Amino acid sequence: MSSPPVTPRAWASADPYAAALRTGRGPLFLRRDDGWLLPLEVERWCARADEVDRDVLDRCEGNVLDVGCGPGRLVAELAGRGRTVLGIDVSQAAVEHTVRLGGQALRRSVFEPLPGEGRWDTVLLMDGNVGIGGDPRALLDRVAALLSPGGLLIAETAPVEVDERVQVAVVGLIDSGEADLPFPWARVGTRALLAHAQGWRPSGQWTAGGRCFAALRSRSANNSADPANSTAVISSQRAAKPSGDRPVADR
Repeated sequence: MSSPPVTPRAWASADPYAAALRTGRGPLFLRRDDGWLLPLEVERWCARADEVDRDVLDRCEGNVLDVGCGPGRLVAELAGRGRTVLGIDVSQAAVEHTVRLGGQALRRSVFEPLPGEGRWDTVLLMDGNVGIGGDPRALLDRVAALLSPGGLLIAETAPVEVDERVQVAVVGLIDSGEADLPFPWARVGTRALLAHAQGWRPSGQWTAGGRCFAALRSRSANNSADPANSTAVISSQRAAKPSGDRPVADR
């Protein structure tokens, strides 16, 4: 197993990111160290789940963990359906937004201890979150430890075939000069994700609305999760408030 990457605090404290989530508007970018910019879809993230999102959520099984939940549109949609769901994000602004929408969320990195480890039926890595930590194999290993045996991972991949590990910073207006310390990130297309997914079983791939997705099954086909126990674990977090000194943002 790869060593887990150090979760960057840069995104967590990124003023451009927090400001964008609070206003629901961009522009916002990931800027590579060579100056290349990746636009971030703040308006879509802060809106309600769209048709493409809802199709993904229709595929979810059992209790769901949304890793890097951002402002919480997917958590809120699943909660509205009466599903057991928890979002995690290292951004305080993201967690607060998710809670305001009626979802449950914790300010937590995916590489920190989490409730229900080994008992989640579905893990979501949406909106480019396969890039978290800059090491796709380490992230997949961690997700496997979170899932129940035979559990389902649904990941949104890059819309082009790419497999790169880079240093990026969150920036707002291009000419504002406002940026944060760089942190490791990855961009992974579907083919590259499948190549990194050693020990996983491919369960489907599709495109919709210009977005690309892949579904993978964890190592064992024997799903032994106890839904009642998993639900109890999540419910125990309902009154907990995010810790202000935790590292922020998986997004």
